[in-house]
Amino acid sequence: MLEQLLIFTRGGLILWTCKELGNALKGSPIDTLIRSCLLEERSGAASYNYDAPGASYTLKWTFHNELGLVFVAVYQRILHLLYVDDLLALVRREFSEIYDPKRTVYNDFDETFRQLRMEAEARAEELKKSKQMVKPVNNSKKQGQAQKAGFDKGNKKREGSSAAGGGDDNDEGKGRKLENGHSNGNIFEIDEPRMTAAVNGKENTSSNFSAFDVSKLQKRTKCGKKTDTVVNKGSKVDPKKKVTKKNRVWDDAPPETKLDFTDPVDGNGNEKIEVVPASQGESMMDVEEIISSDSEGEEDDNVQKDSKPEATKKGWFSSMFQSIAGKANLEKGDLEPALKALKDRLMTKNVAEEIAEKLCESVAASLEGKKLASFTSVSSTVQAAMEEALVRILTPRRSIDILRDVHAAKEQRKPYVVVFVGVNGVGKSTNLAKVAYWLLQHNVSVMMAACDTFRSGAVEQLRTHARRLQIPIFEKGYEKDPAIVAKEAIQEATRNGSDVVLVDTAGRMQDNEPLMRALSKLIYLNNPDLVLFVGEALVGNDAVDQLSKFNQKLADLSTSSTPRLIDGILLTKFDTIDDKVGAALSMVYISGAPVMFVGCGQSYTDLKKLNVKSIVKTLLK
Repeated sequence: MLEQLLIFTRGGLILWTCKELGNALKGSPIDTLIRSCLLEERSGAASYNYDAPGASYTLKWTFHNELGLVFVAVYQRILHLLYVDDLLALVRREFSEIYDPKRTVYNDFDETFRQLRMEAEARAEELKKSKQMVKPVNNSKKQGQAQKAGFDKGNKKREGSSAAGGGDDNDEGKGRKLENGHSNGNIFEIDEPRMTAAVNGKENTSSNFSAFDVSKLQKRTKCGKKTDTVVNKGSKVDPKKKVTKKNRVWDDAPPETKLDFTDPVDGNGNEKIEVVPASQGESMMDVEEIISSDSEGEEDDNVQKDSKPEATKKGWFSSMFQSIAGKANLEKGDLEPALKALKDRLMTKNVAEEIAEKLCESVAASLEGKKLASFTSVSSTVQAAMEEALVRILTPRRSIDILRDVHAAKEQRKPYVVVFVGVNGVGKSTNLAKVAYWLLQHNVSVMMAACDTFRSGAVEQLRTHARRLQIPIFEKGYEKDPAIVAKEAIQEATRNGSDVVLVDTAGRMQDNEPLMRALSKLIYLNNPDLVLFVGEALVGNDAVDQLSKFNQKLADLSTSSTPRLIDGILLTKFDTIDDKVGAALSMVYISGAPVMFVGCGQSYTDLKKLNVKSIVKTLLK
């Protein structure tokens, strides 16, 4: 049974709801659909599933882009109603005829909807009956007999051909055919005399090619061995003389005296670690990035290039008339060439194929049926719609101001806890130190928690960063429960009055269930204020798999009814990818979490914010 059918504008004004249905929906499926699907450019999907306590709904929708209307149907997921798509198409057609932008009440549409619903249900019943009447015919026996007869005929033909050829002449003919590279499907035997002649090193006069002489090869190998031994004897080096590698001197450059850049050691064997004060350099997080407008001209050139084939197909006069008058309504066939070119462009910029396809479907759904404006091409319209969609996706839905949240937690006399999670080797510890340096510049006291008790050297690495930045570190060594270590670190920070606790965790693959279970326990037990996923900017399609499985495992393995998922993303190695910036889009699209930090170098100052406009221009360039 249909639970609800709703018609509203893109601005959010509800024009009509079905009063006959009038069932009170559990939860808020319509709001969730708008917030997490329509606004996030996922409208190209066929349906949306919503789970609420005591109910599971499926939502389907359609648009009227020219009028700016949205039609949504809600029904119980278990029912699998077949007439919903047909009903939405009928309602869309009938309602668009009576729609008036100045009118807000459509009570007279109730009777029309009742008739449309009965018509759609009748069509679905007829379709169901017709499917039941047409039964598949079992032709397995006939097919088996036909195959058997075919095999018998083939065998008879082969036997007949061998009997007709009969004797040695036929065998020689087969051998010749094999040498020439032609075969008729029969089995050929190798001529044994030729093979023996080749092995013994004798020439076979009957063949067109000479055999290989093995004795000559043996002589050559013996000679080769002798020469090798001579060379080896002459190249012996006196063991008393120690060969040292000399440094290469470039032109007039001064000679380099020091090659060992490790930290020096004092007389007691302790390392002298260089201290990096917070005033050494300004973090790039606090520097505004300036975007050049050079790429606009390039975009215009690309648009003109894309529109050239369309102009040549239609002719000069028709294309000029269409650009002045504008096209009546955009159809799916008009959008496909431009969308395909745009999808290929996104994939070359390292956007995951699945994400690029969904984005193009969403843009097509938002443009289909719209009227093309004057003096604009289809490709430029598609590119403008894609640019708006990308900006909307990359712009955070909720603002996460860490410094403001740190001061709010300080007023409550508790530390602000940030947990860094991610796969192996993406740079969690290094970028944790960059975040600590940025917080120190804003006069925030920081403490590190070494909760990577799995990887050898992880505690020492974090200890080195803590010494250089002159901040405390809480550690318990290896093979300890990271959840307990993090809990004790937070208690220590509360006693010492530290403002922020940065928790380093072990790198783990998304499929490693024991480590994912340990991470879920750490998050559940300590309830951090922020869970940051650290991911490489180098990944392509794997970004979708990593983030979706991390969120899924955190939800499945958590013992809480409302599990904590990933709150934000820290994108590392951004300085190594040139214009392949698609990983940022893939990660944000699949998780809905914003990119909060971007690592772009190897020093503590190389941490910056994500510039949305710059990313969008790079993706569409």
